[in-house]
Amino acid sequence: MHRQAQSELRNRLEPMHPADIAYILEALPLDERLTVWNLVKAERDGEILLEVSDSVRETLIESMDRDELVDAVESLDADEIADLAPDLPTDVVEEVRSQLSLEEREQLRAAMSYPDDSVGARMDFDAVSVREDVTLETVLRYLRRFDRLPDHTDQVFVVGRDDILRGALPLDSLLTNEPEVMVMDVMRRDVLTLQVLDSQSEAAQAFERYDLISAPVTDPQGRLLGRLTVAEVVDVIREEGDADLLSQAGLREDEDLFSSVWRSAKNRWLWLAINLCTAFFASRVIGGFEGVIEKVVALAALMPIVAGIAGNSGNQTMTLFIRSLALGQVNAANARRLVVKELAIAGLNGVVWGGIAGLCAWWLYSESPQGVLLGLTMTLAMILNLLLGALIAMAVPLGLQRAGRDPALGSSVLLTFSTDSMGFFIFLGLASLLFR
Repeated sequence: MHRQAQSELRNRLEPMHPADIAYILEALPLDERLTVWNLVKAERDGEILLEVSDSVRETLIESMDRDELVDAVESLDADEIADLAPDLPTDVVEEVRSQLSLEEREQLRAAMSYPDDSVGARMDFDAVSVREDVTLETVLRYLRRFDRLPDHTDQVFVVGRDDILRGALPLDSLLTNEPEVMVMDVMRRDVLTLQVLDSQSEAAQAFERYDLISAPVTDPQGRLLGRLTVAEVVDVIREEGDADLLSQAGLREDEDLFSSVWRSAKNRWLWLAINLCTAFFASRVIGGFEGVIEKVVALAALMPIVAGIAGNSGNQTMTLFIRSLALGQVNAANARRLVVKELAIAGLNGVVWGGIAGLCAWWLYSESPQGVLLGLTMTLAMILNLLLGALIAMAVPLGLQRAGRDPALGSSVLLTFSTDSMGFFIFLGLASLLFR
């Protein structure tokens, strides 16, 4: 019965796309994941390893012996091997490299030499190129020699005899013009070109802005090296989105949903430790005002409201600011104006919602002779803490970016610390002045 179930599962996996199998593997506990992995046909292993997340890929590679890894990787293209190389044993990479042609070996060496966040690290070497001094009929005959065109081929690139990029020939121009027309007469010369050391993020923004499917990649001298496709750009956008979410929560790396308790716990320790320290700091702030809290017990019930509202408002500002930094919309020319605008918004929100909170505090404690002062303290504290929250929400991401770090790194943790500690300090400090 067990063999029958395995056979049925193998038959169901066989027609599935590698990305769908990767999705299934990521959603399974380790023992079930390895069971499914062993039922996948060996010739598909490499494609699936490319699709799964880094953390899941690690568990799959650990379950494979050396020969299985070599068989899985050697069927991939040079740029795909470069993607997997950091996760593979060195001897496996060397054996696969020795089996490549001289051209593929050079491509692999080049792909592995580029920085991880550069266009070169994502570049596809399968770029179809033609000369500008040939007819469209010659180009068509050349393309028919391919068993299949590379994925996402919407244009062929036009190069000179020195491989310098001259322009691009869109496939629609190739098909709608007469065969005897020369390539130079219909090709596009104003082609958006990327360089190998350009940032992946900036390239992704260019693809989104200009609705690109592919773009040529050149070296600093203008020689065509490969191309970047929309498939890789989508991966970049997804990975950066995931990284931002993890960074804001203080997680250091992508975590396998079903990894061990010990490993998952360690991944969360750094910012939990920082949080613990900031929490003790906030408690000492409160401790410094024990006298006024004993005098006006209502302050203890009201002060979390000040911190909570400022934290939420600051998170809104921080989300907008991090997004603007990622899109390159914040620069030295407009940063001051943006800061002034966000402070004005925070001030307006402070007046409106601080006023409402102050009225509510006065109403709740209207029977107390201190009701009016409680309402005034609440209003002033919320205005000041919202202004502080907006300032921190912009200063933290901007400071991290200027330091060469991810602007989202632990930003929400630092914001919460600031709005809590300073919120308590502002609220209780005002109370100590007003309730003398």
